[in-house]
Amino acid sequence: MPATQETPAQIPVTVLTGYLGAGKTTLLNRILTENHGQRYAVIVNEFGEVGIDNDLLVESDEEIFEMNNGCICCTVRGDLIRTVQNLMKRKGAFDAIIVETTGVADPAPVAQTFFMDDDVRAAAKLDAVVAVVDARHVLQRLEDTQEAEDQVAFADVILINKTDLVSADELSAVEARIRSINPYAVLHHSERCGVDIAKVLDRGAFDLDRILSLDPHFLEHGHHAHECSPDCDHDHDHHHHDHSHDHGHEETHSVKSISLTAGDLDPEMFFPWINQVTQIQGPNILRMKGILAFKDDPQRYVIQGVHMIVEGDHQRDWKNDEPRESRLVFIGRDLNWDVLKANFKACAAE
Repeated sequence: MPATQETPAQIPVTVLTGYLGAGKTTLLNRILTENHGQRYAVIVNEFGEVGIDNDLLVESDEEIFEMNNGCICCTVRGDLIRTVQNLMKRKGAFDAIIVETTGVADPAPVAQTFFMDDDVRAAAKLDAVVAVVDARHVLQRLEDTQEAEDQVAFADVILINKTDLVSADELSAVEARIRSINPYAVLHHSERCGVDIAKVLDRGAFDLDRILSLDPHFLEHGHHAHECSPDCDHDHDHHHHDHSHDHGHEETHSVKSISLTAGDLDPEMFFPWINQVTQIQGPNILRMKGILAFKDDPQRYVIQGVHMIVEGDHQRDWKNDEPRESRLVFIGRDLNWDVLKANFKACAAE
């Protein structure tokens, strides 16, 4: 993973995911038609599903439709990489890209596209994965389907929609369940996707600093977490608490998150280890992200991964007032916390 300085020309990409009926199309319609002052390029699976009013179209060629609020919309014809490349021919016509995934799809392959293809990577960078969930049905979906759980585990931002259809208690239960799967995502509530678009498509929503600062103390007690009883409600323990036994579906309900901390790392130790972990455990790792301090390196190194694909970059100099600390977060299934912790610690610089 050679460190490449981020070029300012990279356009941020938001991957929009959500189960059928959660309200994704409503959100896309708002993006394409409202006067929000941003110019988004929206890539959808089927343009017809979005149901754009013809009066709002400025012009269209076969693939790209231009809206009168400055946004453009195009459909995935075959290959996502080719669609993005076609879009890039209009560089300068938009500020950010949104890719919609189909309702039952795993967001991972879409996110991976933005790591894998060199041309795409040079032009665009994954900014955030946003999941829209239906407050009324999400608990049932999480019981029934692994895909719904993956979408929640994968997200950086989760929009809990249709909150007007549930009671306050039901909404609390939804939030608690989402937090048990993914304690790091930013949650927003909405009715009919009526949320400030900047909150959902916040440039830089994939904000590692925020993710890694959420619980600075939790390693002090985290290692007791897997001895935690099924009904334990210690807030800090849900990071490592395996929720599979709460539901009796061992295979599907075992997404949890693990956070590791260390001081300065030895890059000669760390890179072979993280490559090995992601190759062997990749199918079980939904997301991996971290901020690392390497010995004798004045810059913070930021790393993120999706399944087996990992990429890293120097981000900026460490500030004088911030502790030089390496933090690594995994969200996945059947991950061995003790082994990951021991091996991460073994990467510490002498």
